[in-house]
Amino acid sequence: MSAFDNPSRPTAAGGDTPHPGDQFEGDYRPVPESTPAPPPANIRVEPLQVDFLHRLADALNTTLDLNTLLHRVADLVRAVIDYRIFAILLLNDRTQELWMRFQIGHTPDIERMRIKLGRGVVGQAAVQRASILVKDVSTLENYIDANPNVRSELAVPLIVKNKVIGIIDIQSEIDAYFTHDHQRLLELVASRVAIAIENARLYTRVSRQAQTLTVLNEISREITSILDLDDLLERIGTLLKRVIDFQMFTILLWSDRREQLEHRFSSRYGERINRERTVALGQGIIGTAAQLREPVLVPDVRKDPRYVVENPETRSELSVPLIYKGKVIGVLDLEHTRVNYFTDDHQRTLSTLAAQVAISIANARLYQRIHEEEQRMERDLEMAREVQLRLLPSAPPRHTHAEIAAHFLPARSIGGDIYDFLDYGPGRTALAVGDVSGKAAPAALYAALVSGILRSLANQHLSPAALLAALNQQLQERKLDSQYVTMLMAVWDDNNQTLQIANAGSVQPVFVSNSQHGIQVKTIQVEGFPLGLFPDAEYEEFTISTQPGDMVVFFSDGIVDAENSTREMFGSDRLSEVLRSQPCPTAASSVQAILDAVASFQSGTEHFDDETVVVLRVLGPNLPDCN
Repeated sequence: MSAFDNPSRPTAAGGDTPHPGDQFEGDYRPVPESTPAPPPANIRVEPLQVDFLHRLADALNTTLDLNTLLHRVADLVRAVIDYRIFAILLLNDRTQELWMRFQIGHTPDIERMRIKLGRGVVGQAAVQRASILVKDVSTLENYIDANPNVRSELAVPLIVKNKVIGIIDIQSEIDAYFTHDHQRLLELVASRVAIAIENARLYTRVSRQAQTLTVLNEISREITSILDLDDLLERIGTLLKRVIDFQMFTILLWSDRREQLEHRFSSRYGERINRERTVALGQGIIGTAAQLREPVLVPDVRKDPRYVVENPETRSELSVPLIYKGKVIGVLDLEHTRVNYFTDDHQRTLSTLAAQVAISIANARLYQRIHEEEQRMERDLEMAREVQLRLLPSAPPRHTHAEIAAHFLPARSIGGDIYDFLDYGPGRTALAVGDVSGKAAPAALYAALVSGILRSLANQHLSPAALLAALNQQLQERKLDSQYVTMLMAVWDDNNQTLQIANAGSVQPVFVSNSQHGIQVKTIQVEGFPLGLFPDAEYEEFTISTQPGDMVVFFSDGIVDAENSTREMFGSDRLSEVLRSQPCPTAASSVQAILDAVASFQSGTEHFDDETVVVLRVLGPNLPDCN
């Protein structure tokens, strides 16, 4: 190989243009120029060798930085061989080309050359695995005549573990400038430098792998916290740039519906772009990676028949499948405008990251599906709530001698409490207050069933006990495991102001009266089995005579069982106190007072049970007007 600057102006350059096969970075410091001396007639190499090799060993043993190492070698060789042009070329295993890792005296054009094995003096030295001393380069047929001023050249291979890793090459403008002593000395240098270069490369590779793993760990932690799929895909592209300097980036995700890979995100030179693109299995580089379930690295897409042109400037491409639980869910694809840009290290890095990316994408898609399902359920629950509210009576019936008020607060969007008012003919109304086992949708559906059966029995005008027995029998015929309902049934007769009451396992109602001793609150002792548990159940019935001002309060267990932040229950005593403390009660004000007292007691604590209150207040001519 021959390539010189003007011999009268020797150039010292400490660096080179990085190549994709290179695994090293660092500062490129120029080696100080020296004034060339005339070639010695008789060089005394042997006396210099011991001291030189000591200094060489010290230089090689005191650094693992490749740039520093190569600079020191160049300085030491100059001390014993007064070269004008010096280069160390390394072999790219993938392309089988020699490229300049360090040089002094070459022009930038020559520095960027890639030399195939067998070409020129350095290519021959690599193939023959032996040093080559050329006294007159003009006699060589395959000589690369990059600089016509070069006359002689010495190239020595760098061999480690019987493998050529590069070449040390020196050149001169003088015929037969290099001697066999120079050759032997440079061979000694090469044998030691080769090991030092390999150690430095190994150290650099391990350091970079550690840095890469640290970055990958940081990336993995960050992307696992992103649950929005679009945000996740964009962030993956941004974070991936920290470990691989790509130019074009694409993520495609597998669609089970279309049985194709669908485009989801792309960036081109750092700018996001929109595409409408689908890729079938086996189609192009991307489809091949998905079909083979393994990475596909293409050094030059122009030479690969599988390539489908998307970006005309693309030269190299790397596609890695995203595999989750044994299934391909997508493909990560990187492109660059340089040939042979992506390396095996890039492939390993991207493959390592792809596993975590696949998990993060699967989690984000699962979260998206759950979110969509929750939204759908919210819509369904809202509709169910509307239906449930429509099943409840729109307004209480009106009577001459009584007023009725009611309110229902579900613990969730929908609940299992029910109440109803059934027309029993002139002046008579049946009141039903029930509580279905369970909560939310199952309880609401069972409550709708109970309500439907109850209304179907209403036209028979049965007594409270008989109505409960008939309802129990109907539920036995439609028996559901672990489902039952407790219910209070009462019939108000406005003609004689009496109330017939029967109970099927519900909370016992309270009777509020005003006597000469003040307001009295008493529990109506009426009991019975819940509906839907036992066949042929019978229920006892009581008839209560009332006076103007009396009230009967029906309520579900969500009232007395309500808990505050210290797990203390509201209880029947607090309920009695609320009823006694009203200065001028009405049916409506009593309902609201009870609910307000429970809400204040709970102080923001989540309600765990439905709350239902129904109040019947007896009217009369001598009662104060509380409205």
